[in-house]
Amino acid sequence: MRHVSTLRAAVPVAIVLGVVCRSMAAHPAPFPALPVHGESGPAVEGERRPYTRGDAARGREVYRYETFGNEGFWTDALRLPQGIIAERITPLGLLELGMHINIERVEEGLRKDITAQFKTDLSKENAPLLHDPEVTIKLIEANAVIGFAAKDVDGDGKIDLRGKDKMGITCALCHTVADGSVYQMPGNRGAVGKSLDGLGTYSLDVGSIIATGLNSRAHYPNFQLELGGQTIGRAPRGIRRDSSEAEVDAYLRNKDYYPRGTFDETNDGVGNAVQTTPLFRQDLADPYGTAAEFERLEDLSNASYTQNFDPTSLVTPPGRTFLLLRAGPHGKELADNYEAILKETGVTGYPFVQVTETGLPPGRSTSPTGRRVDAGKLADMAAYLADLPIPQGADVDPAAAARGKQVFVSQRCIDCHEIDPQKHLPYMLVDLATLWPAYKPEVLGYRMPPFAPLANSPGQYDDKLIVVDASDRSARRGIPPPFLVDLARKPFFLHDASVPTMEALFDPRRGSQQPHPFYVEDSAGRADLITFLKGLGGPGVKPPPK
Repeated sequence: MRHVSTLRAAVPVAIVLGVVCRSMAAHPAPFPALPVHGESGPAVEGERRPYTRGDAARGREVYRYETFGNEGFWTDALRLPQGIIAERITPLGLLELGMHINIERVEEGLRKDITAQFKTDLSKENAPLLHDPEVTIKLIEANAVIGFAAKDVDGDGKIDLRGKDKMGITCALCHTVADGSVYQMPGNRGAVGKSLDGLGTYSLDVGSIIATGLNSRAHYPNFQLELGGQTIGRAPRGIRRDSSEAEVDAYLRNKDYYPRGTFDETNDGVGNAVQTTPLFRQDLADPYGTAAEFERLEDLSNASYTQNFDPTSLVTPPGRTFLLLRAGPHGKELADNYEAILKETGVTGYPFVQVTETGLPPGRSTSPTGRRVDAGKLADMAAYLADLPIPQGADVDPAAAARGKQVFVSQRCIDCHEIDPQKHLPYMLVDLATLWPAYKPEVLGYRMPPFAPLANSPGQYDDKLIVVDASDRSARRGIPPPFLVDLARKPFFLHDASVPTMEALFDPRRGSQQPHPFYVEDSAGRADLITFLKGLGGPGVKPPPK
């Protein structure tokens, strides 16, 4: 794994908000140590925040199709549908991007024809529709491309993306796959079939999708940037305010910098793309976010809609306050650069996402940029995601799985992980020093309490937590244990997608200083543990094969 920080100052940069002495820097109190009970996992302690439950049936529509107006950003700012048209992306090209197609949304005649053509050798001669970029547009306009939401903006009763209508993004993009009943492109790519909500879209090439937009610079805050002469992330150089569209696209399409199956979800200028995650039984999954930065599911969802799906909110006065609180002078530089880019590229009328609440305190997890979308729809989606049952595990050898369970218990995996996927995840954060023996953070700057100092260690494992963490509620800088579900289908492990297989994850040859260095020395025991983990599941959908 690699982490490059170029143009790095010999002395840490002082990031000071107001007057904060080093002796006054906030040191977040840790979560309590959690006792282990029986053969299940850590006891659940700490104060959970109840979610607001709405109507799950309405929530499915919110999850799959609601944009809250972000089609303005994706069509008028980033200009993604225009790029899809200009690049003449075909249906096979969509699958190559790792996207999924819901065959049930396709008009009957076209559905029959493309289903038949997917059964051929996929050549232009035998599958002309699959090589036709006009079919791609028809699929998007039919809302058959999962995660793309086409909107009848002009209200004429039909959708025409070459006219005045627009296309936005929904939560389903990163958390829904097709079951492959019509076609599964090999090599961790997209599929065609019925929608399976909640499964992580590990095939998705988010970087290349953003690069397809004619103005990919519009997503500037979520890139690895050069700020204050520094850059942090996988790439040797960061994106600058004056980086060209071609330079930005080259960064986004480079899978060493922006791996497939990941999304850079933080508006912090750090290159820290993290893996997409499953969204099942979210009533059991708090705290939320890679760094446990959200206590409530509605707050995580609100931040996704008001920031990641439309980052232009960051150049509003409350958005600027948020960046200043989180990143100090670098936050101001980010906002200034972004506003200049929007002006240079002719983006106006932002922010695009339509909210029902404004003027809220910025910088808080409940309203990072001082805005919230419709509370009723957030509650509806929370209910839907709470009701999505845990997916089934893989079909495994019962005897090997039983032996693997004993390995899981004897190796003390239960100190952090819940063995029963249908129980609450442990309400805890595992600090970075425990997870990563090589963690040697250097203070980059200080923030107003309760925020912990900005800190960075050589290596990439902590990059997601340099700026974004849970210290605003006095929690330690660490990572919450994830659901152990749908593991047989995963093409990578750890939040930064840095380990390619479970075999590598548990093999001591990976090294004692590597992240999550919890190994099984015996190869037979290691194989049994992997079998056990692959078999973990619940009563929900059967994930498609890897």
